[in-house]
Amino acid sequence: MTPTAGITPTDIHLFNEGTHRSLYEKLGAHLTGSGTRFAVWAPNAASVSVIGDFNGWDSEANPLEPVQSSGIWEGTVGKVGEGETYKYHVVSRHNGYHVDKADPFAFTAEVPPATGSRVASLDYTWDDAAWMESRESRNSLRAPMSVYEIHAGSWRRVHEDGFRSLSYSEITEPLIEHVQRHGFTHVEFLPVMEHPFFGSWGYQTTGYFAPSSRYGSPAEFMALVDRLHQEGIGVILDWVPSHFPTDEHGLGFFDGTHLYEHEDPRQGLHKDWDSLIFNYGRNEVRSFLISSAMYWLDKFHIDGIRVDAVASMLYLDYSREPGEWIPNQHGGRENLEALDFLRDLNIAVYDRFPGVQTIAEESTAWPMVSRPTYLGGLGFGMKWDMGWMHDTLQYFARDPIYRRHHHAELTFRSVYAFSENFMMPLSHDEVVYGKGSMLQKMPGDAWQKMANLRLLYAYMYAQPGKKLLFMGSEFGQAGEWNHDAELDWNAADQPFNAGLSRALYDLNRLYRDEPALHELDCDPAGFQWVEANDADNSTMAFLRHSDSGAPSVLAVFNFTPVPRGNHRIGVPEAGRWLEIFNSDAVEYGGSGQGNMGHVDSVPVPHHDHYHSLTMQLPPLGALFFRRQ
Repeated sequence: MTPTAGITPTDIHLFNEGTHRSLYEKLGAHLTGSGTRFAVWAPNAASVSVIGDFNGWDSEANPLEPVQSSGIWEGTVGKVGEGETYKYHVVSRHNGYHVDKADPFAFTAEVPPATGSRVASLDYTWDDAAWMESRESRNSLRAPMSVYEIHAGSWRRVHEDGFRSLSYSEITEPLIEHVQRHGFTHVEFLPVMEHPFFGSWGYQTTGYFAPSSRYGSPAEFMALVDRLHQEGIGVILDWVPSHFPTDEHGLGFFDGTHLYEHEDPRQGLHKDWDSLIFNYGRNEVRSFLISSAMYWLDKFHIDGIRVDAVASMLYLDYSREPGEWIPNQHGGRENLEALDFLRDLNIAVYDRFPGVQTIAEESTAWPMVSRPTYLGGLGFGMKWDMGWMHDTLQYFARDPIYRRHHHAELTFRSVYAFSENFMMPLSHDEVVYGKGSMLQKMPGDAWQKMANLRLLYAYMYAQPGKKLLFMGSEFGQAGEWNHDAELDWNAADQPFNAGLSRALYDLNRLYRDEPALHELDCDPAGFQWVEANDADNSTMAFLRHSDSGAPSVLAVFNFTPVPRGNHRIGVPEAGRWLEIFNSDAVEYGGSGQGNMGHVDSVPVPHHDHYHSLTMQLPPLGALFFRRQ
């Protein structure tokens, strides 16, 4: 890696005004050929020194020097090479406070529970040029995006060595095979950024520039991304700019002052997670966070970042009682500084990396999350549809005999489905903390549970919006997710489970191959109700359309275990309609009820169309048709 130049006046200016987008090239530890140059921001320090194995952790041996009045301390230590462990010994100007801190810009760290930073090179030769040239079209709102969400530490385990997690290298080929076998287009990793507490799943980040050393080196993580790209699989990372943990070696009270976080606990303490909240009004903090996002897109060729807990950033009173928060300058509850930060973030990302996506996990009705900043939006490319996830899972958990009374839980989405560019998640948050696995949520006996799950996935894939499914759900794992164990791979090969996997592969294949199912995912022109009001029978039908001349797809659903014979559905075109998917197919574990591969229309008007189909609707079944 070419050594970076030291801190320049331009760097200081951009850093101080909050517009430096590549601080990772300047701060942190950088190999120079004859040693390592260190630079850290600690404006309220009386002194800063580098300590490590190379100097016996002597705080007097290698002091850093202040760079003008920037608050940055810098210096080069000779003969310090790759792999050396280090920290910064910070002595504050306030009350004699002193502390040993990990490097906020470290590229890697010791394996937890050790807390030191390590000098690392980012040298890597990429072989994913074909992907990088084509990814703008692959990540487009018009492209099929079907995301497999994974926690790297508990997907598979090595049954020797204390049942440890797989490394980045070990997970690569099995993950590629699994993703391809199920037809997903992208993988989304729960945060891989370094975190001291494994049980936080990565959401308590301390190393905003360091892939977790639990699984290997930065180069090994690059190689994992590279191989996924070579196989045509995109990579999205969870990223957490909403809060950070209070561990002493981390960002909190960094130089004896509340440098990264707000001082007032009404602004700076996150009660839900007992963590600290970034001070988005501080320009240097904005530079830090935006540089972190850019780092993963730049150095690791990441195709998208999913921004965690956006709602907690938008509202000053998030999870707070009256008197526990401070209104903004206008007396409102909106966090104006966080709004500015999120807009700046999205502007920066799309300016430099137009082929990627930023995705907001935002659980409220905040308007225009995925609309351009120049129109007053937050500028995200997409937003998770949390309302759909809640309503749909609530509906599917009901005994089918009662579903007729709750039909609106399914139809309500059409009221807002195109107000944002939505990704439809069935995420990790829904299979932990006693919520049960996807399979456990389903009512009925063993057969009905699996039929309901096939029906749920078919309903999701027919709906407009990009798709996301958490690991284990693809084969109907019975138990809820446990981060301290691997998935129940023994169950994956059982007949019902294998049938679900086959159904999911076919859904992903149709989603990719049928333009009507993806081209207009974020456009109301791509969706048309046929039957939305048959609550008494708990059935539903709608059409998905393309704007490129491809045939439309008709999706018909029966949300009860009662087969529906001679079920009539109006269609816009006469002719033979091919049954291209049946969730009740025998090969999926179903009962095999259907329409022998096709239905011919008759000139009987129905549902405001001049022609109609009479079909057999299978129990707890979904049918997709395409006109021949």
